[in-house]
Amino acid sequence: MTKLLGGLPETFPIPIVVVQHRGKDSERLLSQLLQDATDLNVCEIEDKDVLCAGTVHLAPANYHLLVESGYFSLTIEEPVRFSRPSIDVTFTSAGDTYGADAIGVVLTGANEDGARGLAHIVKRGGRALVQDPKTAEIPIMPQAAIKAVPEAEVVPLKELASRLIELSKEDAKVKAGRRTMV
Repeated sequence: MTKLLGGLPETFPIPIVVVQHRGKDSERLLSQLLQDATDLNVCEIEDKDVLCAGTVHLAPANYHLLVESGYFSLTIEEPVRFSRPSIDVTFTSAGDTYGADAIGVVLTGANEDGARGLAHIVKRGGRALVQDPKTAEIPIMPQAAIKAVPEAEVVPLKELASRLIELSKEDAKVKAGRRTMV
């Protein structure tokens, strides 16, 4: 995640939403680690926070994160696949809310969370990018995402930031920044 965020410029025009599995008692260490890696603003989401371009929005531990039209909602519903936050829950809400304007990105990880949600984003017309499993520390999540979404664009970690920059430039020509990346 730090390599990806470190490759994005401070002026990146798409709001970024990060959902990472972490312990329910985890401190804000992750937000500080991410902030040290990027010039973008990193903030841990609170209920009803507004989506902002040039910002890395970090899902808090022990809450599911829903992406609404222009803001976030947090829920404490049951864990999904033993996870809360669940990437599938966030991706599904982003797909429902933003449809073709959503970009889902699946990175390294040790379970299959994210694969179903990524398929939902694509079903709603959005884009799917998956870290090349050969460049993943733990390839289980990217492999599951590729299996669920064979048409996903598979990109080596070191090239993901430049690919997202390209997509943001394409998007700016078409929609003037309505995309959301999770």
